[in-house]
Amino acid sequence: MGISGSFAADGETKTKSVPAQIEFRNVTKMYGQIAAVRELSLVVHRGEFVTVLGPSGSGKTTTLMLLAGFEAPNSGEIFIGGNSVAAVPSYRRDQGIVFQSYALFPHLTVRRNLEFPLEMRGMKANERAARVEQILRRVHLSDYGDRMPFQLSGGQQQRVALARGLIADPPILLLDEPLGALDRNLREQMQGEIKGLHKEFGTTTVCVTHDQEEALTLSDRIVVMRGGMIEQTDTPEALYDRPATKFVANFLGEANILDETNFPLEANGQPPEGTVAMIRPERVRLLGRAIPARVDAVQRQTVKVVVEEMIYAGPLRKYRVRIGNQVLVLREHVAAGQETFERGDEVHLDWLHSDMRYVRV
Repeated sequence: MGISGSFAADGETKTKSVPAQIEFRNVTKMYGQIAAVRELSLVVHRGEFVTVLGPSGSGKTTTLMLLAGFEAPNSGEIFIGGNSVAAVPSYRRDQGIVFQSYALFPHLTVRRNLEFPLEMRGMKANERAARVEQILRRVHLSDYGDRMPFQLSGGQQQRVALARGLIADPPILLLDEPLGALDRNLREQMQGEIKGLHKEFGTTTVCVTHDQEEALTLSDRIVVMRGGMIEQTDTPEALYDRPATKFVANFLGEANILDETNFPLEANGQPPEGTVAMIRPERVRLLGRAIPARVDAVQRQTVKVVVEEMIYAGPLRKYRVRIGNQVLVLREHVAAGQETFERGDEVHLDWLHSDMRYVRV
């Protein structure tokens, strides 16, 4: 099995020269009077790993089902490789699919599960056997080919499902909540496995998930959906650091929305109309009871707050503090000899003006 492409570069500006593998043009999908997807337009470039992220009811799963051919749009068009797939059934779209439930054939061995898509494509038996052994080695399951699915752990079943999705070297791989059935440690391990497979095969991949950490870890770009529409699309770093809306800021990690402050926000320029200030918890520093002298003090906002709660979380301490009607969250790494604070303690916080963002409400 050869390498079919290279890992796509991050960012829209770096992918404009890469051909579009998938394109949604003003796609709408209705279920009765409810629009599951509304006027969706999206381009996925060849070799990209794009994750569609959103809460339940956002339209992310419907988007994947439309691309897979399991659902048909009420209006708009979907193109794969520059060709409309309106009249192309799902089984002719030449794409691998990995479901959350794995969907392995329970009556077939691992080897036969992997052979099946190759057999459907008419590949000769000796070529099938060689391809299966090759991909079993790649997913570290060389000794498991004769086992039945029920004899495998969840992580092993997920590896088989990924191998089956990739074994025919499809131009597109679709992942439907691929790690949702795994515990935290296995999810982290499989995130590395998926990322490694994507680098190796270069397959254009569209993943649907509600897991923010999974999206940030795996993706070249993330599409955040809300109410059947795209809220924002960008690289993981840009989405986290520069969210466009309050919804994206809150959905992609924790955010301090400074909309009930009783202190003036010191920043360069006036906030745009219809926006609110936001800062991430890790950008807020806990100074303690006294304000230390700082050479960059003019570049910082300093406020006095009261501790409401301290939560110990292994390598981190999480504080919830109050100033007037506003509750802020901050996190700091645990260090030896570090001063800690309890409920009712008065302390000072600060942050750089440049770390504050204005997001649309």
